[in-house]
Amino acid sequence: MANLITLARFLLLFVLIFSAYRAPPLWQLANGPLLTVIFVMDGIDGFVARKRHEESLFGAIFDIAIDRVVENVLWLVVVDLGFVPVWVAIVFLTRSFTVDAIRSHAASQGHTPFGMMQSPLGKFLVAGRGMRLFYGVLKAVAFGFIFLVQPWPALWPEAYGRWQAVIGMAQNGLVFAAVLICLVRGLPVIVEFVLSSGRARPPSRGNA
Repeated sequence: MANLITLARFLLLFVLIFSAYRAPPLWQLANGPLLTVIFVMDGIDGFVARKRHEESLFGAIFDIAIDRVVENVLWLVVVDLGFVPVWVAIVFLTRSFTVDAIRSHAASQGHTPFGMMQSPLGKFLVAGRGMRLFYGVLKAVAFGFIFLVQPWPALWPEAYGRWQAVIGMAQNGLVFAAVLICLVRGLPVIVEFVLSSGRARPPSRGNA
């Protein structure tokens, strides 16, 4: 059941993308609530997995994979639509590929994506439910704000013109905060991986 919820979230992403590009401005007012549903479902699938005792390494990896698809595709979309500078997407994509490559290595050794963290700081920033919730909510608010405002110039041009500067400041503040937390949560994964690799003993070659 939990994996089906994750899959449904993945499919709703493409409904949102189609609406952002093709739907009339009035219909695009539903994009903000739809995005909220997509992000809320990210918490629901984890709750259902724990409640139904469906937690597994596959489920954890599948959930994170869909998280990455949703997040990275949304960053590319908002860049393409002109709401966010391209360097923001570059930061998130670079962090995503790097961290997930490290997590794939850890998974091959039987570690879960969050269970691989060893240091107290890493556990708090990366694996802690509070920080994960905060980061998820921050991204949801940033994306939700962008998609909520998207149809305003077409629907209420005069009001949008008066508030455009304030809207831009709020949008930039949310996006930059998301970038900061993205880096803060990604750095411990990389640092712990490098340190653990440095401590690993090389395989014995035997006598020549």
